[in-house]
Amino acid sequence: MEYKIVRLDKKIVVGKSIRTTNENGKSMKDIEKLWGEFIEKGIYESIKNKSNEKGIGLYTEYESDKSAPYTFMCGLEVDEINNDNFDTKIINKGKYAKFTIKGDPKNKVGEAWNEIWSMDLDRKYDTDFELYHNDSKDMNNQTIDIFISLN
Repeated sequence: MEYKIVRLDKKIVVGKSIRTTNENGKSMKDIEKLWGEFIEKGIYESIKNKSNEKGIGLYTEYESDKSAPYTFMCGLEVDEINNDNFDTKIINKGKYAKFTIKGDPKNKVGEAWNEIWSMDLDRKYDTDFELYHNDSKDMNNQTIDIFISLN
C-alpha cells in the first residue's frame, strides 16, 4: 500500500469519543455504533465553527500500540473551541504517513487498517486519523485519507 510523508499543522477536532480496543473485534463494533450516533443523532450538524464538512475518525490516547486500549473520536475540525456539549481533541503538528483510499468506507477503511498494521512504519502512536472527504453522493466512491503519526 502506497503512502506519502506529509507534515501537518495542529488541528482542533470536536465530536464524541469512546475508549476501545482492537481486541476481539471490539473496536469495530464500538466505532460503527459511534459513527451511527454521530450521524443519526445530529451531532455532525450541531458542531459549531466547522473548518470544513469533512468527517474525522481520530485515534488517540494510545496506552502503547495497536494492541492496547485507545480513544476513538468521531468529529469535525473546528476553527475555535466553543462546543460545550462535545469532546475536544487535538491532532498534533508533525510528520504523518498519508494513505489515500477510494470506495465504500465500511469496507475500504478496515481493509486499509489491516494493511497498515502489517507495515513496518515508525509509528508514534500519538494521533492517527481518517479524513472523510464526503466528495460523492455514491457511497461506493468516497475518498478517505488515513494519516498515521510518525516519529
